[in-house]
Amino acid sequence: MRDEKNYETIPVGRLGLIPVDGCQPLAKLVDQYLVGWRKERLHDHKERLIFDGYERDSYIIDADFPRFGSGEAKCQLSQSIRGDDLFILVDVCNSSLTYSMNGHINRMSPDDHFQNLKRVIAAASGHARRINVFMPFLYESRQHRKNGRESMDCAMALQELVRMGVNNIITFDAHDPKIQNAIPLHGFETVRPAYQFIKYLLKHEQNLTIDNDHMMVISPDEGGMNRAVYMANVLGLDVGMFYKRRDYSKIINGRNPIISHEFLGSSVEGKDVLIIDDMISSGDSMLDVAKELKSRKANKVFVCATFGLFTGGLKKFDSYYESGLISRILTTNLIYQTEELLSRPYYINVDMSKYIALLIDNINHDISISELLDPVGRINRLLADYRK
Repeated sequence: MRDEKNYETIPVGRLGLIPVDGCQPLAKLVDQYLVGWRKERLHDHKERLIFDGYERDSYIIDADFPRFGSGEAKCQLSQSIRGDDLFILVDVCNSSLTYSMNGHINRMSPDDHFQNLKRVIAAASGHARRINVFMPFLYESRQHRKNGRESMDCAMALQELVRMGVNNIITFDAHDPKIQNAIPLHGFETVRPAYQFIKYLLKHEQNLTIDNDHMMVISPDEGGMNRAVYMANVLGLDVGMFYKRRDYSKIINGRNPIISHEFLGSSVEGKDVLIIDDMISSGDSMLDVAKELKSRKANKVFVCATFGLFTGGLKKFDSYYESGLISRILTTNLIYQTEELLSRPYYINVDMSKYIALLIDNINHDISISELLDPVGRINRLLADYRK
């Protein structure tokens, strides 16, 4: 994957990683990969002035966010970033952080994290050579289209970032990839962790038979069919889909309540099923789908979601696991994970730090990332090794 001849090109600028508050654990893992690779890398130009700062003990630039008693804040960078190719990492879903305002303790919301991101950009603008933003969970991505008299928050946020001078925005499994049409003249990539899901599932499950007779990929709703079809095609499996029948005469918590989940697809009887989605929010829909599949005599149920929010807690997931309705849940470390979640016996933590480091390394060298975005070859090699 890391063909060293590619890295003979001159970097866009000296590499710098700036983790926004709440994203430091992921940034440290990414930094370790980059430091190791660049110290091991052998090429003829390391001593040239243009490669000054190419090898360092750490690429992380600390950013502090001191707050006044009123709750207002600012960003202070710990060192010079003049001429740097900056990569800012932000986790807008980290609800574990707090701040004081007028003597009260507030938890940081996605709005607070996005504001901190803008503070970093404002502190770096005019000094950095290029600004790239890694925002795994795209801010306001669930409000991706306009219906009637309502705001279109995600598009406005993207436009605000590029107006501030951001060159590239990299996100993971955007709720609707078409949101990139809001900034058609700027770099935007949405990355799917299909390879990592398969890698970690096969690592923890030793006796899976991956063919049409023994496994099937399921989309929990019509909106996620694209990612389910992609995964099914790569693995050579059939695909099925549930669609939500809603009661449009009522609105509860801003949404029409779901009456039932209807299934479209071939029989799942006796098969292991892989439910693929972009996120687990409260998890109610995902658990309903798992229950429906088990009622149709599915064998093992594996749930794969890029982002595990678990806004309703883990009690329901615990009971479903104990009753055999789900076998494994896989989510990534792209967003904050509680110790409670990491301790669950059914949970598999999908580490994305190496993948992010590869993307950053390539982008810093201005190398195409198309091979990283389409992992079909790597998945096929992984399956071949597993079947042996």
